[in-house]
Amino acid sequence: MFGSHSQKGSKTDADGLVGNKCSQNLWVYTADCMPIFFADKGTRNVATLHCGRKGLEKKIIKNLVKIFDTFGTSRDDLLVAIGPAISKEHYLVDKMTLKEFYRKAENKNITVKLTNAEKDLYFCDSNHFKEQNLNQLDLKGSAYRQLLNENIPNTNIDISNLCTYKLKNEFNSWRRSKTFSRQWNIICS
Repeated sequence: MFGSHSQKGSKTDADGLVGNKCSQNLWVYTADCMPIFFADKGTRNVATLHCGRKGLEKKIIKNLVKIFDTFGTSRDDLLVAIGPAISKEHYLVDKMTLKEFYRKAENKNITVKLTNAEKDLYFCDSNHFKEQNLNQLDLKGSAYRQLLNENIPNTNIDISNLCTYKLKNEFNSWRRSKTFSRQWNIICS
């Protein structure tokens, strides 16, 4: 959605906002998902994404870069910052979710071997998984690889090492405490 299409003083329900006018402030509301900021240092166009596992699977980064292409943005002029989000150490998912994520988000097929006990867990109605059956999912690393695949120079990408789950006094985290409180993130053109 373009920033100029949103109503002043109102919230817009979208996973991405693109500034299409000068002097726009774009805000995004996150907890464990990544706020990802884009800025074209030539045109001063900016954008922000609310990006988590599903956004990465749907290639939200690729779609946003296509919008910058319509502005005539050079990849060398596109600066990207990934803000505080859940770290891989605290984002644990079951093996089937991990396999699907890599297939969709990174176009990779990984082999996941399930024991008979795990198959029983995955294919029954229970959503309870034992700690040893969970795997780390690296959202920031996957976002970084998607940005590189869009030919954005690695020197133009900055990634925060702050974890919203771990830093409970600084950030809200849905996975940690099931809170509906969030962080506001902003980029200005």
